[in-house]
Amino acid sequence: MLHILKQRHKIPAGILCLLLVFGVLLPLMSVEVFADEETRDAGDYDSLGFFEDLLAPATVVEEQGDSATGDDIRNLNVGNNLDITYRDGNGSVSGALRIMMILTLMTLAPSLIIMMTSFTRILIVLHFTRAAIGTQTAPPNQVIVGLTLFLTLFVMSPVINQINTEAFQPFEAGEIDQKEFFEKAMDPIRDFMYKQTMTKDVNLFLEIAHMEDVTELDDIPNTVLIPSFMLSELRTAFIIGFLIYIPFIVIDMVVASTLMSMGMMMLPPTTISMPFKILLFVLADGWNLVIGNLVKSFY
Repeated sequence: MLHILKQRHKIPAGILCLLLVFGVLLPLMSVEVFADEETRDAGDYDSLGFFEDLLAPATVVEEQGDSATGDDIRNLNVGNNLDITYRDGNGSVSGALRIMMILTLMTLAPSLIIMMTSFTRILIVLHFTRAAIGTQTAPPNQVIVGLTLFLTLFVMSPVINQINTEAFQPFEAGEIDQKEFFEKAMDPIRDFMYKQTMTKDVNLFLEIAHMEDVTELDDIPNTVLIPSFMLSELRTAFIIGFLIYIPFIVIDMVVASTLMSMGMMMLPPTTISMPFKILLFVLADGWNLVIGNLVKSFY
């Protein structure tokens, strides 16, 4: 029994000795940090100057300068700074900055498409069409959104081509700077939005913003034109949706009156009217009429 107790106390004693050894040696160990070769050769640093070495501004040996051309930027000592440079003197964007701009545009693309294109009107009208027919999931939401996206690209193709010709290609060739690129890219979009915006909506937001001296399109800021365009698009989409609803409401009323006259009170009218509405939509070539006139409403 005594032998077992001795064996149990051997391990704690060994650990205690190890801790005592490290506790005595660690405070005696000195740490030397050298910022450059001259400091290392001098050898006058001790353990008490460790934090002074960390705070000393000796990591940059050469002072930074300035540059007059793009080639001088590569020779600067800018290792401790974040610098965004151009590839050449013509204003071409470097690869890293180009990737950052593309990722930013991809993040903002859904909001830009919804607010500044024909996407909102087309999507709302297609949803009204599906609700008027009475089919809950036919066509599904993925099909409606995909069709809306391609119709938006079709409607906005003249604007996209104008932006590519007047803004993007000159910017890639170095003929214009970033400020001019933004202005030339926004002009076709502003013209498109202004043509689809009702005057009373623009006047509403100008009145809210206390801007009374606006007489031309160039005087209207984007913060006024974009919400005015959105409000006009919602109003136009609901008007088109109401017109689409009218023939289908007539069918519902006829079916409901017929069922009541026959005494079939327990049979839902929508169950009987939906096949007739689908038949009417197919015979009238409804998709051709709806999408064709919807696209023509932008021209």
